[in-house]
Amino acid sequence: MWIADNWNDYEVLDTSSGEKLERWGDYLLIRPDPQVIWNTPKKIKEWKHINGHYHRSSKGGGEWEFFDLPKEWKIQYKTLTFHLKPFNFKHTGLFPEQAANWDWFSSIIKNALQKEPNRTIKVLNLFAYTGGATLSASAAGAQATHVDASKGMVGWAKENAVSSNLSKAPIRWLVDDCMKFVEREIRRGNTYDAIIMDPPSYGRGPKGEIWKMEDCIYSFLEHTTQILTPNPLFFLINSYTTGLQPAVLAYMINTLVVSRFGGRVDASEIGLPVSSNGLVLPCGASGRWTSA
Repeated sequence: MWIADNWNDYEVLDTSSGEKLERWGDYLLIRPDPQVIWNTPKKIKEWKHINGHYHRSSKGGGEWEFFDLPKEWKIQYKTLTFHLKPFNFKHTGLFPEQAANWDWFSSIIKNALQKEPNRTIKVLNLFAYTGGATLSASAAGAQATHVDASKGMVGWAKENAVSSNLSKAPIRWLVDDCMKFVEREIRRGNTYDAIIMDPPSYGRGPKGEIWKMEDCIYSFLEHTTQILTPNPLFFLINSYTTGLQPAVLAYMINTLVVSRFGGRVDASEIGLPVSSNGLVLPCGASGRWTSA
């Protein structure tokens, strides 16, 4: 398992009864988590001193209950600064477990630039959300293209870039349906040295295009491999979809990427350490390809 254990401003304090207790900077939140199927005792005092609690409804969805929580605040990860705010369906605007992947590909980018200081590394981030991966790639020295179907999420990512002192970095910000964008890039002949994607289990494009992970992902991967350069650097796919276990991601990447470019594939769960007991909370899976 790849564990995001380099955070200072975020931690999972404890988990129990379908929920996780988290510290986001100075604030404590309780949010539901489907992986937490155990009913362990809630021994630490922070369970009773929270700033926000997302209550899931038996009818689907849910709502927040707040206790002295600001509408927006910031946390840092290394040199990056992220704006947070609680919004629909329990989210805060950041998936902290992804830091495990940010560190991985940032190291690859930096090592490549050490070997070839004048090299331009073009990274494409698809389903890019609020820009954690985009900003990590940019801070490592890459030229990033950030694509998301939500105008609001792209705007949020730009705010994070400004707060991270990356407002003048070479980042292209695009509001677009990711499949249609990739299809246009194929026709244009544009290529990228690395591709990152964090596709949702289910979603809609800006014009109502339906995305369902199990039905769309293989075809989407077939398309994205066509816009890799002849000597790509890395390829990353993340999944929160239950049926797409690490071995499934590895199988697809081996079939579509290794068959064309060689290299190696690793796939594993990603997770967050739990402070109260030293255990790890699983948070989805990732498949990684590198040329070496």
